[in-house]
Amino acid sequence: MKTGVTNSKISRIAFIGNYLPRQCGIATFTTDLCEAVASAYTETTCIALPVNDIEDGYAYPTRVRFELIEKDIHSYARAADFLNINNVDLVCLQFEYGIFGGKSGSHILTLLRDLRMPIVTTLHTILDSPNPDQRMVLEEVAALSDRLVVMSERGSEFLQKVYHVLPEKIDLIPHGIPDVAFVDPSFNKDKFGVEGKTVLLSFGLLSSSKGIETVISALPEIVARYPDVVYIVVGATHPHVIQHEGETYRLSLQWLAQQRGVESHVIFYNRFVSLEELVEFIGSADIYITPYLNEAQIVSGTLAYTVGAGKAVISTPYWYAQEMLADKRGVLVPFRDPAALAEQVINLLGNEAERHAMRKRAYLFGRTMIWSEVAKRYMESFERARAERRNYIPPGFTAKALDKYPNELPPLKMDHLRAMTDETGILQHALFAVPNYSHGYTTDDNARALLVSIHLDELGNSESYGLASRYLAFLGFAFNTQNKRFRNVMDYQRNWLEDTGSDDSHGRALWALGTVLSHSTTPSFNSMAGWLFEQALPSILVTTSPRAWAFALIGISEYSQKYSGDRMANQVRVELAGRLLKLYQTHRSDDWRWFERSLTYCNAVLPHALLICGKSIPNTAMAEAGLESLYWLAGLHRADNGHFVPIGSNGFYEFGNERARFDQQPVESQAMVSACLEAFRITGDRHWNKEARLAFEWFLGRNDLKLPLYDATTGGCRDGLHPDRPNENQGAESTLAFLQSLLELRLAEQAHLSMEALLKRTVNI
Repeated sequence: MKTGVTNSKISRIAFIGNYLPRQCGIATFTTDLCEAVASAYTETTCIALPVNDIEDGYAYPTRVRFELIEKDIHSYARAADFLNINNVDLVCLQFEYGIFGGKSGSHILTLLRDLRMPIVTTLHTILDSPNPDQRMVLEEVAALSDRLVVMSERGSEFLQKVYHVLPEKIDLIPHGIPDVAFVDPSFNKDKFGVEGKTVLLSFGLLSSSKGIETVISALPEIVARYPDVVYIVVGATHPHVIQHEGETYRLSLQWLAQQRGVESHVIFYNRFVSLEELVEFIGSADIYITPYLNEAQIVSGTLAYTVGAGKAVISTPYWYAQEMLADKRGVLVPFRDPAALAEQVINLLGNEAERHAMRKRAYLFGRTMIWSEVAKRYMESFERARAERRNYIPPGFTAKALDKYPNELPPLKMDHLRAMTDETGILQHALFAVPNYSHGYTTDDNARALLVSIHLDELGNSESYGLASRYLAFLGFAFNTQNKRFRNVMDYQRNWLEDTGSDDSHGRALWALGTVLSHSTTPSFNSMAGWLFEQALPSILVTTSPRAWAFALIGISEYSQKYSGDRMANQVRVELAGRLLKLYQTHRSDDWRWFERSLTYCNAVLPHALLICGKSIPNTAMAEAGLESLYWLAGLHRADNGHFVPIGSNGFYEFGNERARFDQQPVESQAMVSACLEAFRITGDRHWNKEARLAFEWFLGRNDLKLPLYDATTGGCRDGLHPDRPNENQGAESTLAFLQSLLELRLAEQAHLSMEALLKRTVNI
């Protein structure tokens, strides 16, 4: 490759994406692109910011200056700060949903939102039918990027038609390839012990989507015609596949080869090969095969490499292959069709003139794809992004008025949650910050903990799976199949102290299970939660606690986001919501806009549930009652100087009597945060967002005593506010109340920023 091709006004570029020696296609691409630009533009400094998917990271080269941690959203914010203060002129992002933390890679938005330099994003996946999370993330990535690079015409079409990106914002730049000579396949065969053989080749990280079984199934027919054929599969099993499935897929391929009697014609080279080795393997191939099973593949580095090396290629018709192999540069066969594949292999092997003409067309086409040429095209895109950036602000600090820059949420600290959780579940109480074994466990707390762990998963936290599994297992153990109710209290020796738990614990369990079914992407969790939810739901109708009904209604609402056609769930929702509305209409007066003649605990959950049902059923009377009662409750919770004051638990608030000021409980703040955030989502009125923040600030010290309930050293929350001091014990209920509030605010903030970016993009269009 030539070096020092030309000069550029851009002196410092940061490349974000996976990076070698991590074993994946994005890592290879990012490394090759970064090195190609650095070689072609010697006066430009290129640095890299890779994403680590393992705790110890990788042995990166010196070009790597900062390492992102996939599941740690705070590392993305730190990376933005690093780039802003290090005189980076431009960021080149490699975007693929699966390499960044958060739902559909949403953590990367935290980084992009804070950058103050142009962004050029290469899109490695562009879906024509994205789910809501995928659409939201890609639309915001597009809105935050100054230019978007695609590697196929189909990708450009999808961006315009599906995501409404303006065509002038899109650059079509081919996938880069190494610059290799047009060599005869026999030249390298002796290096792999296949001299004199006819070599079919597939390579890449192995996973079940690669369709290798199609080729093996075609081999008997091919070998019957050409007995010297050998099929080489180069590449290690994908690390993520190893982590979740082990070598099941590779073993199934080996067994298939044995069943078909072609085991002597199949070679697995189970290694992540270097570029030099890969070039030699490609050089030895007579025919390269990509039998992928999924049409929705917008780019393939392996196909680009082999076309550029002048190989005869047979492929299934995924999107990228359709473009790359057009004009007789290759042959397409149907998906999962061994007979058609065998026919084409036999045809090409029997027609040498046609095969070599195909090779020549492919090689000449690939000349524009070598990395030195691709580097020039990228630099042109970088220069355009720099020139087009309006009101470009160089790296530095931007001053904002306080009302434009809301108080930052505290960092997530899970130390106390871990300490309170053992192999059984979360313990109920603590002495100071030390778990108290003598009070055992409750379903109430484990349901709250399950809900918190699902929110952690939504934010991409790596510990969420292990925690959710434990808390869900507790609920499964708590469920009494005899009476279809959850037990609630269990001692430390795992003895249940009752056959039927409280109404509230049953309602909270349904809330947590509904949240699992709505938000979890883990199939085993959904199967377990679905069975429990279906078994336990009818029993909520025999309970008498309005709060239990409200907890269950929120859970049913979550469940119905995915399973809106469930008649039983809809019937239970209508029944319980009707009960709440009747309570409100019975007890409401102009000076007492409430559901009962007293305010006790978790008060805000009642208007919260009615609000949700008013929207989802829909029912205007319910929506209006929910909003009216929440507004009245928020006024009651307001001190003269404006801070949040929940109803005290020492007497509560009976109609016509004095309200209790203390003890103030963390669950009141949590219930208010959740209800106000729901009101904000439904109405769009920012008043409710402010009310949610006000209730949350109670945890942080904006309260009657000006003392924090949240303990920043442990990550726990004190059990309440006495008239003279906080309760220093940090039990499960209080800690989970804080964590639920924090996580719900983070999720709401994430959704709001995404919506703002989408609105900006819409205005620009």
